[in-house]
Amino acid sequence: MSKIASAFSQPGHKALIAYVTVGYPTIKATLKVVPLLADSGCDIVELGIPFSDPLADGVTIQKSSFHALQNGVTPRLCLKLAGQLSQKVDIPLVFMTYYNPVFSYGLDKFCSACAGSGVSGVIIPDLPPDEGSDLEAISQKQGLDLIYLLAPTSTEERIRLAAQRSRGFIYLVSVTGVTGARDRVPADLEAFVTRVRNATAQPLCVGFGISTPEQASRIARIADGVIVGSRIIQLMEKEDNFASLAELVRGLRGSIDKISGQ
Repeated sequence: MSKIASAFSQPGHKALIAYVTVGYPTIKATLKVVPLLADSGCDIVELGIPFSDPLADGVTIQKSSFHALQNGVTPRLCLKLAGQLSQKVDIPLVFMTYYNPVFSYGLDKFCSACAGSGVSGVIIPDLPPDEGSDLEAISQKQGLDLIYLLAPTSTEERIRLAAQRSRGFIYLVSVTGVTGARDRVPADLEAFVTRVRNATAQPLCVGFGISTPEQASRIARIADGVIVGSRIIQLMEKEDNFASLAELVRGLRGSIDKISGQ
């Protein structure tokens, strides 16, 4: 069982997954926030490697990526910071980035460096499962989970393919669009989750647009994990001690645990 899969192994437990852009607002902030997220109840942290053309991301994460790049953050630096963070936290760390930086780094070299830095998996929004065989083979040799995404518009064929080839969990995009905090959970989300659930026994985690404990509670009723990103980035911008962020994560954790009776 992979380290990511173990996050879903406890019966009834629903995973809380957080996203941060590496190097935003500062490198120091990343090194401080990831342990705080782990201590506050997150089961997995996604480390976003900034990219100049983040097509799947909304304004908040686009801005964070731009500033991180301005701060001199590179894939090599992200790997170095992941190595430091993996010594500070016991939870799985997952890189989220786009295919171009991985390809430019070199598939073999990147996966080897991820394993050496204590990274457990990789999420690449612009890599569909029918084009991921090369990276799948290399990542599996390094013990990395390659996690695929599905959207409400995904065909039954694409759902079956992702179900067969995704490792760790399947990332379900809650809306047809980009990341960003939203006021409500889409009404048709449950039907989408059910479609994927009928095709796989893999854990299903929902992201894009989740920003409140109430929304997290709704997601936890139908999925195995809740992913929060843009709201975390927004709170990181507001204060240096990240007290509001810690309060949010504890609230998310509490609302999720009420669903499973923990």
